[in-house]
Amino acid sequence: MLFMALCSVVIDNTSCADATLVKVDSANRHGILLEVVQVLSDMDLIISKAYISSDGGWFMDVFHVTDQLGQKLTDEGIIDYIQQSLGAKQESLTTEVRTCLGRTVGLQSIAEHTAIELTGRDRPGLLSEVSGVLKDLMCNVVAAEVWTHNMRVACVVYVTDELTGGPVEDANKLTRIKEQLSQVLRNDNDGKSGKTDFSLGLTHTERRLHQMMFADRDYEGGDEFKERCIDEKGHHPIVTVHNCEEKGYSVVSLRCRDRPKLLFDTVCTLTDMQYVVFHASVDTDGTYAYQEYYIRHMDGCTLTCESEKQRVIQCLEAAIERRTSEGLRLELSTSDRVGLLSDVTRIFRENGLSVARADVSTRGEKAVNVFYVTDTAGNPVDMNIVEAVRKEIGLTILQVKGVSEKGRPRAQDMSKSLFSFSNIVAHSERFLYNLGLVRSFS
Repeated sequence: MLFMALCSVVIDNTSCADATLVKVDSANRHGILLEVVQVLSDMDLIISKAYISSDGGWFMDVFHVTDQLGQKLTDEGIIDYIQQSLGAKQESLTTEVRTCLGRTVGLQSIAEHTAIELTGRDRPGLLSEVSGVLKDLMCNVVAAEVWTHNMRVACVVYVTDELTGGPVEDANKLTRIKEQLSQVLRNDNDGKSGKTDFSLGLTHTERRLHQMMFADRDYEGGDEFKERCIDEKGHHPIVTVHNCEEKGYSVVSLRCRDRPKLLFDTVCTLTDMQYVVFHASVDTDGTYAYQEYYIRHMDGCTLTCESEKQRVIQCLEAAIERRTSEGLRLELSTSDRVGLLSDVTRIFRENGLSVARADVSTRGEKAVNVFYVTDTAGNPVDMNIVEAVRKEIGLTILQVKGVSEKGRPRAQDMSKSLFSFSNIVAHSERFLYNLGLVRSFS
């Protein structure tokens, strides 16, 4: 949990008719905004609006949140957990809580498993090969998350030793795991080598995936990859950077299709690029998200170099695209066993299905996995093949849950989504001023 010094967290269900306001006041420090957004995102909450101010030594945020059904937060367990996680309430600590989507979130011992990090060039069947190696080495995959973007892949896998049920502690076995997985990733022909490493699992998994993709420079992909996030009317996500000389900030403006955890992804990227967010506003209209950040370097300087501005734009575009789920969503739920992931992904591979993204988890004795699959060329899959795969795995075990929209908005009048970033900033200034959070923004 994240204990913040001198932190006040107010959960307000009366001020807004259609959302719960989460108001956070705390001593300011680098990364605190990301920590707050991370807690709310981990609870599967929808953040429809946010107003952020952190000039000086104090951090003051207001978030408009609902659950996935658009309802206010009324579950006392969830409210207590948010306050505890942000350090505002430390008595009778709740170790775990169930989110509105049924996921269990809470404290997990890092000593219970071994975390393996993999990065490299993506290719059809790669997850099958990785899980096959782990099965052969008698490692049980208890959780994993896989992202692909611009022909690169990042994966964090949590395994236990089949013989002991705990983390892999045998040094020789750890060496074999690293050697064999590195060999799987070595089939690289674009000048970027694959990488296998072990970690303590201390960093938030999704943040770690962003860091791994960033270090692998996935944001340098060519224009052919950008079409993945273009909507029906040809609009690409808009990211701009300019300097506001009179305020002494660089202004990052973003407009794209809204989706869960978008705010986490953009704040995570700015934070890990060592930028400080001093003011920000976030708004959504149900389809599109509008975000604006007033930032500086940690040394207080603005972004003066044009190449640096372009790099920020590229990295934010990549952060938006990494979690964009391409392909057909398949959900698997069955009794967990050693080698299950290997067997399932082998069947995918043998039938010409490629995994674009995966979220593998274990809940008690059950494996609950989500896969987004395409054909080997990245195109939509043949549903006849999918049905054949389902019959082989089990019709009740593997369910089709719908085709992803590849980050594309629902068809509607785009003119309704046009906006002025300056209007959003002015609105956030008035909102913060009315709440008494800032005296003046000028």
